[in-house]
Amino acid sequence: MLKFLYATQQAAAKQCLVPERALLQQFLRANVCAAVQSRPKTSATNPQGLPYLPVPKLEDTLAKFLKSVEPHLDSKALARTQALAKEFETGVGPKLQKLLEEHASKKENWLSDWWLQCAYLEYRDPVVVWSSPGLVFPQRKFKSEEDRLVFTSKVISAALTYKNLIDAKKIPTEMAGKMPLDMQQYNKIFGTCRIPGLERDNLSFHPDSRHIVLVIDNEYYKIPVFNKAKEVLSENQILSQIKKCLNEQKGRKIKSAPIGLLSTDKRDNWGKAYAELMSDPKNKASVREIQSSLFTISLDKFMSSDKDDIVTAEHQLIHGGGSKFNAGNRWYDKTLQLVVGNSGINGLTYEHSPAEGGPIAVLTDFIINYVDSNRKENANDVKDLPHPEHLPLYANSSVKEALSVAASNIDALVANLDMNYLHFTKYGKNFIKTQKMSPDSYVQMAIQYAFYRLHKVPGAHYESAQTRLYVHGRTETIRSCSNESVAFAKAMTEGRDEKEKVEKLKAAVNAHKKYVAAAVQGFGVDRHLLGLKLIANANKIPLPELYTDDGYKKSSYMRLSTSNVSSKYDAFMCYGPLVEDGYGCCYNLKNDDLWFGVSSMRSCKETNSEKFKVVLSECLTHMYELLSKHGEPPKSKL
Repeated sequence: MLKFLYATQQAAAKQCLVPERALLQQFLRANVCAAVQSRPKTSATNPQGLPYLPVPKLEDTLAKFLKSVEPHLDSKALARTQALAKEFETGVGPKLQKLLEEHASKKENWLSDWWLQCAYLEYRDPVVVWSSPGLVFPQRKFKSEEDRLVFTSKVISAALTYKNLIDAKKIPTEMAGKMPLDMQQYNKIFGTCRIPGLERDNLSFHPDSRHIVLVIDNEYYKIPVFNKAKEVLSENQILSQIKKCLNEQKGRKIKSAPIGLLSTDKRDNWGKAYAELMSDPKNKASVREIQSSLFTISLDKFMSSDKDDIVTAEHQLIHGGGSKFNAGNRWYDKTLQLVVGNSGINGLTYEHSPAEGGPIAVLTDFIINYVDSNRKENANDVKDLPHPEHLPLYANSSVKEALSVAASNIDALVANLDMNYLHFTKYGKNFIKTQKMSPDSYVQMAIQYAFYRLHKVPGAHYESAQTRLYVHGRTETIRSCSNESVAFAKAMTEGRDEKEKVEKLKAAVNAHKKYVAAAVQGFGVDRHLLGLKLIANANKIPLPELYTDDGYKKSSYMRLSTSNVSSKYDAFMCYGPLVEDGYGCCYNLKNDDLWFGVSSMRSCKETNSEKFKVVLSECLTHMYELLSKHGEPPKSKL
């Protein structure tokens, strides 16, 4: 099991946008070699002794920024942005840079606290669709309800086994070449919960929790998962506990209100309702048990859909299908929420603020492997187990009113979200590697090409790069839309010279790889510009005009929101778009096939997930045909 975990983690580390080793080492020597070599001593907050996130040079960030805005501006607008950037560089910019460097000198990571607050805890739209992803696991075929419950007990056992590995410090350190990545996000997957507030939320951590919460038809049950000897319950014992909860739920004459719906709503709405909910001592006791659980696991009822099972799974794992189905059968503030539907749909959703997709993808592979490993265990005594506990939740008139609003809002959001997927089976990353190209950069260019074909304009394009080479590292934005990507897309849609198309593809891929190398080192554009903006605000310095200019606004309005979250299995992550007229496009790069989760909003007449999926497939096929004729020759087999 540990050998599998190590292999899975290292594969995930490679996929999570750590560039090719030679390119990374070259960038390190040129930029942050001294920072990496003079690593701090280990401490409680920096157990691996990782280097601190650097503050980029102002002139370097502005140069990258100006290049990144070129695809989105005409010559007049570009000249204005260039003039404002020069004004910023020679005016207030150096003052802000000095203030930011002073701030950084007092922090292990100058960005991490700010990022947690402004990107997540101060974000007031619903976490459902707009922030929290779903992760679709391979669908199961349950012959009976007993089959489903046995499977559920295995999923719970797998997650608890993984938690024990984390606690025992047996999770192998992920590496980027010879450099370790920060592993602290793994400690925040279990026992973490977001707490709603007004204007800002908080996080609570319960890593030593000894229970989980099972959710059935909007009812919550606390299940202790450790015995008196402080050992994790066996699968057989967990199954016994689940059945006790089901029997209690079936025999209940008075059903609880679907309080979980409140966690789907806008954060300020939820914050107000939360204060009212917690004014009842019984509610408060129940909510505290939910919040302090290691994770929740929802047994979902059937969700009808006119789409196929995989599209239904995307919807079920992102939002539960709305108030008439399973949206209330969740607690969306919990970091880890596992889901098992009675149709065989299964997977998870997670609240994004404590961790990125990489650790969640490793957990996914671990669970799937564990469940499929045909492990056999001895029958364990199910007597004298700590009894599950129903967690009652009551709704007074104010809470009932909030539930009505939440139900209306989530149903409207569900109706608006247009989900689809592409399982592309013609080739995978193995073929791309034969062309001496980065698979991730190649797929990013396919997405750029598809967007350009559909909309005839370049799309500002967000891709997430991890900065876990540094302590408390989270992400940096890869601005995948570049002059080179636009030249490639135009050549593919308007050009005739096929060899020129290949050269433009190579140039676009190489430009993307170069940006990736900078981004994983913390030398992108977006986080530095955010830091300068936040330090201006903290010191009551007026916002520089650069931030209200079209160059900044258009290049930051990401109509494409993408992530490479890869799994060894037929599993993939999916989420909503960042903006109303954009697309979400998360993908799993496998050796011989590719999975994409695609989203858009029905309220925008310009975007359509089905059309994007079809065009993306055509673009990937077109690129393959082009390279088969004019790319790298296949290696001969001796």
